[in-house]
Amino acid sequence: MTYRYHKLISSILWNFFLITTGTGVMAIGIKAVIIPHGFITGGIAGLSLLCHYVLDKLSPGVLYLIINIPLFVVGWIYVSRRFLFYSLYGMAMLSMFIDLVSFQIPVTDHFLALLAGGCLVGLGAGITLHSLGSTGGLDIFAIVLNQKFSLRMGNFFLIFNSILFAFSFGFLETDRVLYSLALAFVSAQVLEYVLTMFNQRKMVLIISDLSDAITAQIHQRLARGATLLDGVGSYTGKHKKIIMTIVHNYQLKRLEETVFAVDPQAFMIMENTFNVYGKGFSRRKVY
Repeated sequence: MTYRYHKLISSILWNFFLITTGTGVMAIGIKAVIIPHGFITGGIAGLSLLCHYVLDKLSPGVLYLIINIPLFVVGWIYVSRRFLFYSLYGMAMLSMFIDLVSFQIPVTDHFLALLAGGCLVGLGAGITLHSLGSTGGLDIFAIVLNQKFSLRMGNFFLIFNSILFAFSFGFLETDRVLYSLALAFVSAQVLEYVLTMFNQRKMVLIISDLSDAITAQIHQRLARGATLLDGVGSYTGKHKKIIMTIVHNYQLKRLEETVFAVDPQAFMIMENTFNVYGKGFSRRKVY
C-alpha cells in the first residue's frame, strides 16, 4: 500500500510540475512576445479574441470560458475526469501566469518575434501535453481526435488555426493576420517535435546469412530483443532470416558496429519510428 501511495503521489506531482512548467513557458511567449507585437494567438484564445472584435459585447475572458464549456464536456465524456481536472488546473495556471508576467522580451523585428513567440508557445504546450492534462481549449478536442483517429495534435492545431485566420482577414489587418498565421505554423511544428522527441526510436531491418550470430550479439551487447522474419531473395531464391529490432537513437551506432563486426556484408535498413510501446520503451499513455 505504501509503495502504491508514493507512486500515486509522485505521478500527481510530476503532472503538476509538467503543467506548471508548460503553462509558465506559454505565458512568457504570449505576454512577453506575442501581445506586444499585436499578434493573435491560435486556438480557442484566438477565436475568443476574434469574436470579441466582431461582437464587441463580451470580454475575451468570458468568451474563452463559454467556448471551453462544450470542449470540457467532450473531454469528460471521451477522455476521463482525471484529464478534466488536470486541464482545469492548466487553465487556471495559464491565466495566472499571463497576469504575473510583467516584462517584455526586447525583440523589435516582427519576424523574429513570431519565431520566438511560436517556439515558446509550442514548447510550453508540448511540455503541458506530456502530462495527463492540458490547458483546455483545443487541447481537449485534439487529444480526443488523436486517440480516436490517430490525428497528430500539431497538424490539427495548424488546420484549425488556418481556418481561423482565413476568417480573420475580413476583420483584421492583413499583415497582422499573416504574421499570426506564420506564428501558428511555428508553434505547431515545435509542439509536434516536443511531443515526439522522447518517443522517437529507430526500427532496423538486418539482412544477413549470419542472422543467428547477429541476434545473439544484439541480446548480449545491447540488451535488446529482436524478431526473426522469414524472407526469400528475389534474385537467388534463397531463404533468409531477416532481423527486425527497435533501438534508442543513442544505440544506433553501437548496433551498426555490432552487426558489421559479425558480418561486413550485412544489409541494414533504418527507419524513424514514433510511439514505441512495450518493455524497455514507452508505456501507453491513458488520459
